[in-house]
Amino acid sequence: MILVWIDHADGAPDALSLQALTLARGLAVSTGEMLEAVVIGSDPMADQLGVFGVQTVHSVSDERLTDFTPAGWAQGIVDVMSASSVQAVLAAGSDRGNEVMAHVAAKTELPLAANCTEVEPGDAYVVTRHLWGGSLLEEARLSASVKLLTVAPHALAPEEAPAATEPTVNRVAPTLSDADLRVRVTGREAPEGGRVSLADARVVVGGGRGVGSQEGFRNLDELAALLGGAVGVSRAVTSLGWRPHAEQIGQTGTRIAPDLYIACGISGAIQHIVGCKAAKKILAINTDPEAPILSHADYAVIGDLNKVVPAVTEEIRRQAKL
Repeated sequence: MILVWIDHADGAPDALSLQALTLARGLAVSTGEMLEAVVIGSDPMADQLGVFGVQTVHSVSDERLTDFTPAGWAQGIVDVMSASSVQAVLAAGSDRGNEVMAHVAAKTELPLAANCTEVEPGDAYVVTRHLWGGSLLEEARLSASVKLLTVAPHALAPEEAPAATEPTVNRVAPTLSDADLRVRVTGREAPEGGRVSLADARVVVGGGRGVGSQEGFRNLDELAALLGGAVGVSRAVTSLGWRPHAEQIGQTGTRIAPDLYIACGISGAIQHIVGCKAAKKILAINTDPEAPILSHADYAVIGDLNKVVPAVTEEIRRQAKL
C-alpha cells in the first residue's frame, strides 16, 4: 500500500496533507498499490478522504494523542505500518509533517526524503526535492524496504480523484510508551478573532523595512482588510519588533500561496522569496528599481508605498461604489 498521514484541524484535512495525498494517489496508480490514509483521532474523515481516492482510513485513537505529540503520533503511524504491507509512507512537508516523519524514521531506522516535489517509483525511488529553502533542486535515489517521504508545500495543487471511493475504516489502538509522550502540547493561545489565516489567505499584503515604522502598517492593515486578506511581514520587521513572528513570511516563517501577494517595501532576500514564490501573482511596490523582489514580481510599482498604498485603497473603495 501507499500510506499517507493526514494532518487535520476542526474536522477537516489540512490543505498541505491533501497535496501530499494527491502525489501519493499518482504513485499508487503507477505502482498498482492501494491508497490508504492514517488519521490521528477518533474522526476518520472517511467521506472527505474518499473524494481523493482513499480506499482505507486507519483511525489511530487514544485520549493521550488528542493534541500534538510528535513521538506519540509517529508511534501511531508505526503501528499501522507494522500491521500492513507498506511500500511508502508520505506526509506533508510542513513543520509538523517533517517532525512527525523524522520520529517515524528514527523509530523504524528507515531513511527519510524530505520536501519532495516529484517521485519516480522503482526498486529505488528517484525523488526530486527542495534543498536550501527551495533555492536548489536535488535528484536523489531512495532505497529502503519502506520509503518515507514528505511533500514540499505547494509543490502541486490538491486534486480530487476522478471517482470518489467509500473508504473502509480500521480502528487502531496505539502502543505508547512514556517516552512517546514526553514532548506534547499542553496549552494554546488563540489569535485575535476574525483574522484571516496567513497560510490560507487568498490575498496577502506584505510589509518590509521600507514601511518605515510600526505605525506605517496601518495603511497595509486597511488594504488587507478591504481585500479580505492578511498582512505578512519580512524577517527584518519582526527583528525590529514592529509585528509578531506569526506574521513572518519566509524560510523561517510561513510559506504562503495566495492568488495575489502585494509586497510593500520588501527588498526580496532569498529567505523571503522561499516563503512567497508559490503566490500566483506578485505585485511589488518599492522605491528601488533594482530591488531583487522585482525579478520575481509579475507587476511592479516604483514609488513610495506610503503614497501608493493609500491611493490603491482609495481606488478600490471608489470602484466598489460604482
